[in-house]
Amino acid sequence: MRRIQKAQKASKEHIIKDNVSHSNPIIRKKPSPRIYGGYNYSQRINNYQNTFEPLDIFKEFCATAKHTKNLETLFNYFHNLVVNKLNYNFTAFGFSSSNHIKVKLTDHIGNIYSSRFLLTDEENPIIKSFLKKKKFCIDDFSFINVHYLNNSHGIIIPLVHSDECLGLIIAGASVKNPQNDDVLEVLSNFITLNIINKTLSEASTQDVNIDSLTGLVNHGEFQAKLTEEITKAKDSNKLVSVIIFDINNISQLNKEYGHAKGDEIICILADRIKKNIRNVDIAGRYGGDELAIIMPDANNEEACYMAEYLNYIISCSLIDDVGAMKVNVGVSTYPTCAQEQEKLLLIAEQAMLISKSKSDKNGVASVVSAGDIDFWNEMALNSLATVIAKKHSQYGINFEEELVHQFHSENLSINNNNLDVVTSLAGAIDAKDPYTRGHSQAVSRYAEALARALNLPEHEVERIKLGAMLHDVGKIGIPESVLRKPGQLTDQEWDIMKQHPEIGVLKVLEPIHSLNDIIPIVRHHHEQINGKGYPDKLKGDEIPYGARIVGIADVFHALVSDRPYRKALPIEKAIEILKAGAGIQWDKDMVRKFIILAPSLITKT
Repeated sequence: MRRIQKAQKASKEHIIKDNVSHSNPIIRKKPSPRIYGGYNYSQRINNYQNTFEPLDIFKEFCATAKHTKNLETLFNYFHNLVVNKLNYNFTAFGFSSSNHIKVKLTDHIGNIYSSRFLLTDEENPIIKSFLKKKKFCIDDFSFINVHYLNNSHGIIIPLVHSDECLGLIIAGASVKNPQNDDVLEVLSNFITLNIINKTLSEASTQDVNIDSLTGLVNHGEFQAKLTEEITKAKDSNKLVSVIIFDINNISQLNKEYGHAKGDEIICILADRIKKNIRNVDIAGRYGGDELAIIMPDANNEEACYMAEYLNYIISCSLIDDVGAMKVNVGVSTYPTCAQEQEKLLLIAEQAMLISKSKSDKNGVASVVSAGDIDFWNEMALNSLATVIAKKHSQYGINFEEELVHQFHSENLSINNNNLDVVTSLAGAIDAKDPYTRGHSQAVSRYAEALARALNLPEHEVERIKLGAMLHDVGKIGIPESVLRKPGQLTDQEWDIMKQHPEIGVLKVLEPIHSLNDIIPIVRHHHEQINGKGYPDKLKGDEIPYGARIVGIADVFHALVSDRPYRKALPIEKAIEILKAGAGIQWDKDMVRKFIILAPSLITKT
């Protein structure tokens, strides 16, 4: 109680002392228009001030928490309270799981990110706070890998009970405010008590480890057994394989014949698996209609053989009214396919989805091993994106992070034939927004044509072509809620969108030394001749030559393509806009060359 009174007193004294700079601003935004390709934007308007009484917040939180039935709802309420009343940009909760901490972060416009941090990374502020059971105030959040939140000021608070750290609360704001951090710390104590109470309540009704329908181990026990087997394999330098089965068209079968028939099919599949696996193998119910097998000390070839054998037996099983049972099968092996449990399961599911797409004319799918998948294949990328979208909150694995990781592992250079990999990366990024599908390839083609019309040397043409293909690579770090928004962006959203050139350079290109020559193109393709572009407000000849070419190609394709906020413009109107901006936004001589080429380019789209 003394702490609450102290916080309340500090709040009043602080407001009296400095009511302008340190009270809690809530910014009202006017919409920021996206006229074409992001080249027109508006200015922020003034803030207005709002104050609060800490005791009122504590009362409100406790009253709500008392009637909240589950922790997820409580966390969501906490987030809304902290963002709206205390003006934080984001909140996050972290909880430990085996050898890492899973963190779920929600920002001020509702985007959600999940991440994992290994407990061995003791320099990471989150791990440090968890292990030392100590709060930390920090001014750099770059370790959370959400670029537009990097420069936030905030706090990491451990949730400690009986000298045990149950988890963490993390929050960040644009402006440092120690008073708000104090209020947040008191709220975290209330959160801790709620976690303890709800955990004790749930413990009395905890499910057993066996799935009641199939008789196999349930999902939680399957995960625990896999962790155990991977640990053994790591210690003894052996292998562990995983096979995942998915019943084909189970939703349709449930709809046509009822859920009782669906349950019957799942039970028959479980029975066939139980009767034909090795004594050391572990079978479990992985999902609603997904069953899985752990095969200790089995390499990928042996696991694929077992999967083929079971697939044959299952396909020979006839179900009344339905006919032959059909499944999709994916296989992955530790450590040859993946060394982390989450990724091992994720790529097994990816292989299973590819198996589904490769079903023969009778609907019998091929067994697909994760070890045989070409990462940059379009089908493989789509399958991986589907699985990660489905399992994101569970695994804490981000599709864009996987793309960047794989891209960095490729042996890339401007001179080598890297177009397939670069095209696949650009296509995957464009796919985040259905209105920009194929945008990067089109911009690359337009930029190449303009570069040749300007009589540039061949090596320079290739550099510009590659830079244009990757010009929007930074959108890998922009939330889909901003990219896909059908209407006007608010100023806050526009500030996020304008960071994509810098994100592309920092996250994707800088780590690849051989691609550093295209960094000026990617960073500066949104600069304008009059100095009103971004990110560095360069003007005239300060803007790199290649970036000026790509800027024209980029805006032209944006003009003649459908966008969520308008339909595609006729080529004549697009050319008028380029002419009007020549010498103001875009290089005058380049625009003159480009509008001669434009009609021949547009006929090929």
